[in-house]
Amino acid sequence: MQWVSKMKKSKILLALLLCFVMLYGCADNAESGNSPESASSSVENEESESSVAVSEDSTEAAVNPLNTDRCFYGNDSGTKKTYTGFEPLELADFSYGDSYDPENFSTEMISHSYGYAKDEKPHTISVDYQKLFDEKNYDAVCLDDKTEEKVLYLTFDCGYENGYTSKILDTLKEKEVSAAFFCTLPQMRDNPDIIARMIKEGHIVGNHSVTHPDFSTLSEAQIIEELKGFDDYIRENFGYSSLYFRNPQGKYSERSMRAVNELGFKAVFWSLAYADWDLENQKGAMYAFETVMERIHPGAVILLHAVSPDNANALADIIDASRERGYEFRSLEDM
Repeated sequence: MQWVSKMKKSKILLALLLCFVMLYGCADNAESGNSPESASSSVENEESESSVAVSEDSTEAAVNPLNTDRCFYGNDSGTKKTYTGFEPLELADFSYGDSYDPENFSTEMISHSYGYAKDEKPHTISVDYQKLFDEKNYDAVCLDDKTEEKVLYLTFDCGYENGYTSKILDTLKEKEVSAAFFCTLPQMRDNPDIIARMIKEGHIVGNHSVTHPDFSTLSEAQIIEELKGFDDYIRENFGYSSLYFRNPQGKYSERSMRAVNELGFKAVFWSLAYADWDLENQKGAMYAFETVMERIHPGAVILLHAVSPDNANALADIIDASRERGYEFRSLEDM
């Protein structure tokens, strides 16, 4: 029976030792904040810190984490990407007024043309198109013919991203030039840091539709879907909106133009462009520079594509050379 007594003593000592270890461990966890509850919280915090930036004017984390499809976040924080930090805007109502009668307008497709300007004068095609817009009371512009000043409006089409937009933004920031970037919804969704940078640095982010269709083929309901889909997304995710619209492919009809205007948008075309969008036929920065400078003229709305390496590499020289000729770059909002 003596060995039983010894065993009981051993069990008691072991139990006391286990109690001591548990008490010590709890005290240690309490001091270090590593209780099971706080450990779980710590993991969650690490995940959220990797995906949410904090606004400069708020101690609270931004509403939308990066691992969702929403994109408005706080400002730059170390290695984190920079987002607008703006609160979402209320969604706008998209509807046609009672006086709008689409049956009165032609659905014939019109493809915008501009002609090649030379000797610092716009081509007659651009001049005639702007006169047509004014005569038909379209809210549309391809040329600023209301001023004799040597002004230029720099615009970019951005259907997708291939690495050159950041360089373009760097140049615009260095040269203190405001531009308009007409983007599609997929580009906004896939490149939120670039879109937010455009907004934060004072550029216009214009509506270039959701799916980049030929607007002359769309019904009134489909036009609303294309414009509202883009506008809802940029309002909800970037706290931003603008009423500048560029027809995909430059195609429209009288009916679609009336619909776009009825919904409150100004259609922005161009009077200076070249085939810079063809990535299989890039000809170098010098070619881009010479082509733009040969066609420059007062009141020009310049269309460049942000996917072109030639444009990205020539942009600084284009801006400098234009200014040397006495030109001033303005925002569409100044027109």
